[in-house]
Amino acid sequence: MKPPPFRYAAPTTVEEAVALLVEHADAEPRVLAGGQSLVPLMNFRLAQPGHLIDLRRVPELDEIRLDGDTLVIGAMTRQSAVEDSPEVALAAPLLAEAVGFVAHRPIRNSGTVGGSLAHADPAAELPAVALALDADLVAAGPGGRRVIPASEFFRGPFSTALAPDEILVAVRLPHRRGGHAFVEFARTHGSFAVVAVAALVEIDDGHVSRASIALTGVAPVPIRATAAERVLEGAVPDAAAAADAAVEGLTPAGDVHAGSSSRIELARVHVRRAVEQALARAQDRR
Repeated sequence: MKPPPFRYAAPTTVEEAVALLVEHADAEPRVLAGGQSLVPLMNFRLAQPGHLIDLRRVPELDEIRLDGDTLVIGAMTRQSAVEDSPEVALAAPLLAEAVGFVAHRPIRNSGTVGGSLAHADPAAELPAVALALDADLVAAGPGGRRVIPASEFFRGPFSTALAPDEILVAVRLPHRRGGHAFVEFARTHGSFAVVAVAALVEIDDGHVSRASIALTGVAPVPIRATAAERVLEGAVPDAAAAADAAVEGLTPAGDVHAGSSSRIELARVHVRRAVEQALARAQDRR
């Protein structure tokens, strides 16, 4: 299938792109990043924008840099560039590890960090990483720029806090000490996660001083396992207890890939694995 007719623009600045969103608001405009999700939706006519705004010629959106203790990644940065970046490996190794689970390398050569986050697929890997890392997402609109915490960004399946006339321009990730782990269960390598877990653990004097655990595939949006974090923090590490706490109260929807009870058990197993791996790495780095 082919998409219905649409008009096309390729701005060279963020301000120009925002102005196009405002100007063509009646045509239900969409922003094109890597195109790995939007183009198939258009071809199947599940998305029918009257105006397509291509961000690939906006140079400021393609960057990876350190700003003090914060890693800044432009929204148009290719996922493969993140995978290969020494700055990411140093400042956000959890992200470097997780991005390797996103589809296959040819897809990551086109897919962008911002595109994945703004698409907000409830089975995607990068939203869970952003949540676990307490990322800030920077949006640009007619009124200027604003910062949206990852905890407030994901509103539902394929739904975010971005206004129709806003563009995601950057992700800011604070540097976190300790150990990390990203583990995933998927039907085949490169497929979307049935369940995935992102974990960060800091250890001080044999006790967990800080823990962050985020899950994807078990709710309409990525979620923080705050109950599991509380079990770990201030205590001698107990990955099994954390895993039990993480799944308590979960009611994931079943589908052709896994039923609700299967997703709960997968989440329990993978939280335990993620915490154990993060703990081992945290102890190695002391």
